[in-house]
Amino acid sequence: MDDNSLVYIVDDDAAVRDSLSLLLRLKGYANRTFASAEEFLAQARPDWRGCLLLDIGMAGMDGLALQRELANQGGTLPIIFITAHGDAAKARAALKAGAVDFLEKPLDNEALISAIDEALDHAARERQASAARDGLAARLARLTGRERQVLDLVVEGRHNREIAVQLEISPRTVEVYKARMMEKMQVRTLPDLIRSVLSAEK
Repeated sequence: MDDNSLVYIVDDDAAVRDSLSLLLRLKGYANRTFASAEEFLAQARPDWRGCLLLDIGMAGMDGLALQRELANQGGTLPIIFITAHGDAAKARAALKAGAVDFLEKPLDNEALISAIDEALDHAARERQASAARDGLAARLARLTGRERQVLDLVVEGRHNREIAVQLEISPRTVEVYKARMMEKMQVRTLPDLIRSVLSAEK
């Protein structure tokens, strides 16, 4: 598997780390292990891809604290929490803060693999959405101020005559701005233009 499918295991129990690492390798998942949240933070890089398999109850910084710290740093790794002790309050906090799943030890292998697949799919969707947003931002940056005004009104559903009245220009000039705008936005039709803007804003 490529780096986008890497699983980062953070657990202060060496036996758990080793067994999880072995299981995931046997299932075809490359992985790296860390003995503490602090160790993970010391080595983590913004360009890491994949998902994080994180023990919630560790000595020192616990899993929830690491989740908060990663969020503060703008981290994008989806998180699957694991715990030896069922704790509904911690589970709610973890999921509310964006965790993909919350699993209790001893782990069910099928449930674990299913959660990892879901987390990796989630990460892939987020990368695609981010790339779409970045591409849209780059195209929008090429528009002139007036072209951007026309775009905003088109997305609102305004017709040429309405746009012309609001901007105090002729309908023909609106058409000229539309043509330039669509060329710069790399779309062929107005529905394509509207869909690209609205989908990237989600």
